[in-house]
Amino acid sequence: MSSHIPPVRPITLDEIRDARARIAGTILRTPLVRLELGPDYPDIRLKLENLQPINAYKLRGAANAVARLSEAERARGVWTISAGNAGQGVAYAARQAGVPCSVVVIETAPAAKIERMRSLGAKLIPVPHEVAWRALEEHAFPGMEGTLVHPFDDHDFIAGHGTMGLEILEDAPDTAALIASIGGGGLVVGVGSALKALRPEIKVWGVEPETAAPTALSFAAGAPQEFKDWQYSFVDGAGGRSVFPRMWERMSAVVDGSLVVSLEETRKAMRLMAEKARVISEGAGAMPLAAAMSGKAGRGPIVCIVSGGNLDLKKFCELIDL
Repeated sequence: MSSHIPPVRPITLDEIRDARARIAGTILRTPLVRLELGPDYPDIRLKLENLQPINAYKLRGAANAVARLSEAERARGVWTISAGNAGQGVAYAARQAGVPCSVVVIETAPAAKIERMRSLGAKLIPVPHEVAWRALEEHAFPGMEGTLVHPFDDHDFIAGHGTMGLEILEDAPDTAALIASIGGGGLVVGVGSALKALRPEIKVWGVEPETAAPTALSFAAGAPQEFKDWQYSFVDGAGGRSVFPRMWERMSAVVDGSLVVSLEETRKAMRLMAEKARVISEGAGAMPLAAAMSGKAGRGPIVCIVSGGNLDLKKFCELIDL
């Protein structure tokens, strides 16, 4: 691991508020809409981050991280590691700032995400998932130059995601629980940091697919764990191979636990959002709804973060054709 990585510290409310002002001209203040399901179901609201300019929440963190770079760092360019959404976010923010961008991209990323990164001017270096995960852990990749904007283990990136928490409490002050998908953990830490600072009684839950759920194992064990039976699935935006110790230090302070949903439950949630709210979500964006529908997060009000909608339409139709 690179020696220059700063130590982990809490994300403060002032940092999140500063990030909000810093990225206001780049991101969309996304709507929070109630999912009308009837009295037999929990009270669920959807935070529609799939409506961001890159169709995913990662733009919040990327815009804040790129804005915080020094002139010298910008001159050297930036790079990131991604299955698609973080790469789009960093590429979008870098293009706005006139900064060159490269992405070490997981080779199984959906075609829609790969094409979008290319159209944003990013140079792509495709690698297998295990190679990308190792680069994420080491904060390094052979031959890469410039400043790494880590897609989750980055203080400024996480603070940018925290801005979502401010919006949620403004739109739904009665929120009882929040559910966010976990890949590396940056989203749930950012939003959780804002919510716990303002309303510590709110339950903050992560959610992972059954094929890749190291955070649930980590909460059960009380220490960061590896998911030894990791499997690739259509939920490409969530579900890591392990929980990094630095991210565990962050998550354990502001997250109450991680729920696990099946791929079939995720597919049903994708279809439910399409039918009831006309929302197109990728797998990672639908998992919070799947978890909320299980009843494990209570009766609500529950805010489910629809983290992204970057999915090939043909694949989306195949997945919801239950």
